[in-house]
Order: sequence, then structure tokens, then C-alpha cells
Amino acid sequence: MKGNKSLGKRIWQNWELYLFMLPALLYFFIFHYGPMYGIQIAFKNFVPSKGITGSDWVGFDHFERFFNSYFFWDLLWNTFSISFYELAIGFPLPIILALAFNEVRNGPFKKSVQTVTYAPHFISVVVMAGMIITFLSPSSGMIVRAIEFLGFQPAQFLTDPAWFKTVYVFSGVWQSTGWGTIIYLAALSGVDPQLHEAAIVDGASRIKRVLHINLPTIIPTITIMLILNMGNILGLGFEKILLLQNSLNMEASDVISTYVYRAGLVNAQYSFSTAVGLFNSVVNVILLVTVNRIAKRTSENSLW
Repeated sequence: MKGNKSLGKRIWQNWELYLFMLPALLYFFIFHYGPMYGIQIAFKNFVPSKGITGSDWVGFDHFERFFNSYFFWDLLWNTFSISFYELAIGFPLPIILALAFNEVRNGPFKKSVQTVTYAPHFISVVVMAGMIITFLSPSSGMIVRAIEFLGFQPAQFLTDPAWFKTVYVFSGVWQSTGWGTIIYLAALSGVDPQLHEAAIVDGASRIKRVLHINLPTIIPTITIMLILNMGNILGLGFEKILLLQNSLNMEASDVISTYVYRAGLVNAQYSFSTAVGLFNSVVNVILLVTVNRIAKRTSENSLW
């Protein structure tokens, strides 16, 4: 009781600060926690005419149906393989690019390159998918024509399942690598210039200063970003995959999120699709907590 009074007193004394927090809290309660009420249909046979509360409970039937389905292992493999492929290629590139930007001393050149690399981030997913399809078109695609000009036989990038994951990952690298450098450049701005001056006096080369001063400085930021990426490992956005998907590359492009879309919105299996989506979220939470715990035990950097 005493603690509640002291908490209320503190809130009253700093009401202006809590007023600033109010819009963010309302946003999360309305758009993130409020819809979680509907998760219960994963354990029911949801019938729209009966409503959420009136539908019959079925326990874990929808989860068992998904785990025993013919598509389960293929969906899990495609989702994990694309996610880890994207993590292996897309995660280190912004770090390397930020370290390179930090060493560029020519101001106009640095700003020009940064602008060019940031620009693809502002292209919408629909436009991006259209550009990829146009560039890789077997009849008139710019990339296909360039490969033919060099004397090679171009692959069927959008119809061959073996190429889908590479197209997806590297188009994502093109779109997000430049934007991803911003956080690391901000971390690099905190490097003490005196450390570099002392290293120069000791004869350290630029590469050694990057490896022994700049890189250790951004290790905490790298760790936090890695934890956040691992926590979203099964959270592949379905928009770009769905736009690039066709019947010929379905073998490699069908992931959990696209399966949820088809089951829920196309086939109206609301309870089943909610169960699959809930499974996806639970795996993400487990991965997030596990990686955070490993990071906490092996270093001083963690989310909590």
C-alpha cells in the first residue's frame, strides 16, 4: 500500500513526463495487446456467426493438424533456411559498410555514396518486387541481358526453385544494407578520437585501428542487433515472398507466413491459421529469450 502511494506520488510529481509516454502506451495497448484477445480462436473452431466467445473449444487440435500436415517440414525448412541465409549475408554487410563509411574523409563523396545506398530503403515492397521481376525477366530483363552479353547462360531466376532464396536475400541486401548502417555509424561516432591519435603515434595502420578500436566499440550494438534479428528469425515478411512467388518456385518460396495468409484469408480457415501464426510467434519468443540468455552469459550485453 505504501509502495502504491509512493508510486502515485512519483507519477503526480512527474506527470509531464508520463503524459509524453501516454500516446505510446495507448498505441501498444490498442494495436498490439488489444488484438491478442483474438488469439483464443487458435484453440476453438471459430464460427463467425457464433463469435469468438460462442465458438466451441477444441484444445490443441489445430496445432496437431499443422504438425502432422504434409507441408510442415517443408514450410519449416524454407522459413529457417531463408532466415538464416538472410542473417548470414545481410547482418554483417551493414557493419562492414559502416566501418568503411567511417574511414572515408571526402565529405561530398561520402554523402553521395550514403545517399545512393540509403535510397532503396524508401522503395515500397510492391515496387521493389516489380523491379526484381522486370530486371530478371527471361525475355527482356536487364540483368539477364548483361549475363548474356558477358557470354554466360542466364539462369531462370524466378522460375527455378534453386534460385529463389538467393534472389530474395540479395534483393533484401540491396534494399536494406545502406539503411542498416545508420545505427552502426551512430555507435562509431562515440569512439574517442584520442584513442586513434595514440594508436597513430604508436604506428598502428588504419586496418589495425579499425579492428582494435572501432570494431570493439560497436560490439555491444552488434550484439543487441543480433539478438533482435534472432528474435524475428521466423518473422519473414510475407509481402515480398508472396509477390515473387509463382507455381514454379513454390517448392522453395512457400514459408509459414505465406501459408498463414493462404489458410486464413484465402481459404477462411481462421482458427487453423491463427494456430500456425501463434506457433510462429512462440518459436520467435523462445529464440529471442535463448539468444539473449546466451549473450548475457558470454558478455555484458543483453536486452534485459
